[in-house]
Amino acid sequence: MNRSVPVGEVRPFGDQALLLGVEDAEAGRQVVRRLQAQFEDGGAGGAFEVVGGVASVLVIGRAGAAMELAAPVVAAAMPEAGWAGPAGAAAPGATVTVPCTFDGPDLEAVCRFSGCPADEVVALLTGQPLTVGVLGFSPGFAFLSGLPGPLRDIPRRDRPRAAVPPGSVALANGLAAVYPTASPGGWHLIGRTGEAMFSLSPPYARLAPGDLVQFTVAGPDDLRAPEALMPPPWEPPAGAGHLFEVVQPGLHTLRQDAGRRGVVAIGVPSAGPADPVSFALANRLVGNRAGAGALEVTAQGPTLRTRATGYVAVVGGAPDVRVDGHGLSAGRVFPVQPGQVLRVGAVDSGGRTYVAVAGGVLGPELFGSCATDALSGLGAGPLRAGDALWTGPVTPPLGDHLDQPPDRVEGGSVALRVLPGPHAEWFGPDALARLAAATFTVQGESNRVGLRLTADGGPLGLRGAPGELDSQGMVIGAVQVPPGGEPVVLLPDHATLGGYPVVAVVATVDHGRLGQCAPGDRVRLRPIELEEARAASLEQRRALDRAVVGHYPLAAG
Repeated sequence: MNRSVPVGEVRPFGDQALLLGVEDAEAGRQVVRRLQAQFEDGGAGGAFEVVGGVASVLVIGRAGAAMELAAPVVAAAMPEAGWAGPAGAAAPGATVTVPCTFDGPDLEAVCRFSGCPADEVVALLTGQPLTVGVLGFSPGFAFLSGLPGPLRDIPRRDRPRAAVPPGSVALANGLAAVYPTASPGGWHLIGRTGEAMFSLSPPYARLAPGDLVQFTVAGPDDLRAPEALMPPPWEPPAGAGHLFEVVQPGLHTLRQDAGRRGVVAIGVPSAGPADPVSFALANRLVGNRAGAGALEVTAQGPTLRTRATGYVAVVGGAPDVRVDGHGLSAGRVFPVQPGQVLRVGAVDSGGRTYVAVAGGVLGPELFGSCATDALSGLGAGPLRAGDALWTGPVTPPLGDHLDQPPDRVEGGSVALRVLPGPHAEWFGPDALARLAAATFTVQGESNRVGLRLTADGGPLGLRGAPGELDSQGMVIGAVQVPPGGEPVVLLPDHATLGGYPVVAVVATVDHGRLGQCAPGDRVRLRPIELEEARAASLEQRRALDRAVVGHYPLAAG
């Protein structure tokens, strides 16, 4: 295993995270617990999220939390500051048997890498139990250590798959795993199981750190089909109003709120809006609390029949907005009456727009959020014809309009400010300069998990070191570089852990622009320094505070 960060070292991971190097997963768990306790004691428990990796710990500042406040806490938790290590041996975990059929599409490649025939690969994997180190990547995804020697040198795939079936048994970077849900993935698939590794009922994840996993051989007819994650039935709360009925759902319209917090430890992505700036402005216009539910529209919006009086704002992407066929301007509050039809048409500039309603869009919540994420499928999913959209009580005052619209992706071209990534030694000394000189195109496989970029003229050859990284926490905006050389820029539904080195990180101030990038758009990456990024974010927050102008009159006079 190649370390992402040397033991005891702390590195910036963009402008809103710090990456700490630790000895191993058990040491990381100890550091995670210590950091969580210190943040709670200091009254900052909700401002920072702590993510344990295979040999690292990631501290993420949420909602603009000042990372300068986290630095001394992090320093005190590191071994050089007197950390004594684990207090005694960890309690033994449970032993979980996982029957598998070994017919995966990458079994032949694993045989080549290991130098073993297929039956020997299976015998090696099933010959001894493996140990759960950490959970992450996707909900319930467990990293299993203890592979026999010949199976420890299986690398990740040069190019990750856009979709891996649930129940897939996989190897990479000296570890084994079972994909609990359908998700992208870069590991080599050698088999499958029907055992459920994640559910929507406590304790949620089938496996826990310290558990032992014994793979066994089963015939295809002996495996049950993986069960889909089915959320419990939802009833709107008392006082909710039925504002809209979905006539046509649009291309990909989702309920999104501020996203999920505090569940990264079991591999659940944060989700939330891809363009947090347009989302925030839409909610502010209609008087909602920060992070209230809204509709995220991708490319082509929905047609909604109004069932009650309401107030609406549409922000981002410059869509065609019409009520009963009459065109309306985006970026301002407008009323809707029972029987009227609201149509949000094609997004003309950028990839997404946000439809906020006074009172907020409500929906079934999982882990405290109604957000839908593309990685694991948690949430209500895309709107469907016939769906009812419910809202909470209106909370005046409402704004009137925006002083100026948020940044737009003009002419299919966008520049994103980036900071150096935490893995400089994995790249050539001129990697950032080569990134800045290149122009990239967003590929069609891109989604809310990440943007796949292709440089004009082909891969840039950025990586200067061979091998694989230990899996570690990831952040929105991380520019990962798989062995194939085509960068992937992470979005809100990204896996909680990842193992590809990160050459750069999109600054927080440009997350809105990042979320507006659509397939076919042209992207440039412009390196900046940490202080510039933090100053730009502060100025952006000030601009958001003064962006909403006037008050919409809810009553005569």
